[in-house]
Amino acid sequence: MKTRLLLLGLVLTTARAAFPFAEATIEQLQQQMAAGRLTSRELTAAYLQRIAEVDRAGPRLNAVIELNPDALAIADQLDVERKAGHVRGPLHGIPVLLKDNIDTADRMQTTAGSLALVGQKVPRDAGVAARLRAAGAVILGKTNCTEWANYRGNNSSSGWSGRGGQTCNPYALDRNPSGSSSGSGAAVSANLCVFAIGTETNGSIVSPASACGIVGLKPTVGLISRDGIIPIAASQDTAGPMTRTVRDAALVLAAIAGADEHDPATSGIPAGLAAELAAPLKPGALRGARIGIVRGPFGFHARMEPALAALIAALQAAGAEVVDPVKVGSLGNFGSATGDLLSYEFKDGLNRYLATPGRVTPMKALADLIAFNEAHRSEEMAWFGQEDFTAAQARGPLTDQAYLDAKATCLRLARTEGLDAALDGDKLDALVMFTRGVATLTDPLNGEGGSGSSSTLAAVAGYPNLTVPAAQFFGLPVGLSFVGRPWSEAKLLALAADFETVTKARREPTFLPTVTVR
Repeated sequence: MKTRLLLLGLVLTTARAAFPFAEATIEQLQQQMAAGRLTSRELTAAYLQRIAEVDRAGPRLNAVIELNPDALAIADQLDVERKAGHVRGPLHGIPVLLKDNIDTADRMQTTAGSLALVGQKVPRDAGVAARLRAAGAVILGKTNCTEWANYRGNNSSSGWSGRGGQTCNPYALDRNPSGSSSGSGAAVSANLCVFAIGTETNGSIVSPASACGIVGLKPTVGLISRDGIIPIAASQDTAGPMTRTVRDAALVLAAIAGADEHDPATSGIPAGLAAELAAPLKPGALRGARIGIVRGPFGFHARMEPALAALIAALQAAGAEVVDPVKVGSLGNFGSATGDLLSYEFKDGLNRYLATPGRVTPMKALADLIAFNEAHRSEEMAWFGQEDFTAAQARGPLTDQAYLDAKATCLRLARTEGLDAALDGDKLDALVMFTRGVATLTDPLNGEGGSGSSSTLAAVAGYPNLTVPAAQFFGLPVGLSFVGRPWSEAKLLALAADFETVTKARREPTFLPTVTVR
């Protein structure tokens, strides 16, 4: 057994080293295409081959649930445009993977990992997919996700879906990639694409980004259109970029942010923000910045404390004024309010999604999905149930006083008494904390074990949260979160880019079968 694992490690390391675009950034690839040394077709074909070797074979990450049969044709057309002198922007010809809850009006499925939605026809591209196409990105395929973005039942295994099976963590194949944007996180980390799009309600971008050693940005709710994304809660849902560098995240965000008539939340984007996002990141942003350290309680292991001390020292060495600790009095005080809000909004939002004019599926409402799961229990509920679905189905309309009270409580605790108080009280530019603990072992029977998480405040407030690779424990990565005021993405990106330059913490995964924790 030991010999077999050693041989597997040798084969996987050799396959990884042979990939010519390992860790390539968007700017590096654009430079090669501009110089005529690379075409989008060659790049797209290389990533398709990489997926075949690493995702379908080799370590079998199982991060990609479906490939776009038109990817090479799209790349060809973009090469024709480039040859004619028309380059749409920084994403022209760049391959991207989308989470499988984002509508694409093409030959691919959109299922949120559920067998119930296999075969549905969507009326149009999701807002974020349309913007990516307009920017010249090549949609390479869809990534597996925790089924229904981890809002179906108790004790789910992050990265598992009835349609896609279990996604593995590229650092240790028996570890969980976290979720619900599990496939997006694993795919970016394993160099199966240049970047990916994930979605988050609470932790579903930043947690897998941290566990998979990449950059993940959950933006202010309303900065990116949610139209055509299978919803959980309108108060918290958002899409966001998942990349290997902060600079790439900034380039992707600039392309996908903006108003959309199909999503009223985007009407609140401040004038001038688009120009801020399109501008180059400010170098040396940490110099003179006031950074607050939030220590929880988040449930992190005490052995993470020395690493946090080293990261604080790195922030100070880069010129930041550190306030440590910053107390957030509302932490842990939400009670049932967050769960109540999600339950009400899930039923309302999902029923609206399924009833979108032009959408073709036999699933017309949440009740149909519940019945489908019961009828296909062996395929869909072999490991966990649908308690979230049934609880949401029992909820009333969004005019119920219980919903209104829950929403008011969430906003008061997350914003007024939470992040607003913390940021304003010490006149801070950003709050910093570990994103989550190390990846836990995948356990389909009992679900993903807890190692701590700090995502709730920013998620419930609807404020931006940007995680960056920061440290490793036993070869498993963890990220540091930069949390700020609404619409402060440009500032957070600049701060995080400066931190990234100083720490250089990302390590390319080597697909180990397991790691030893001592």
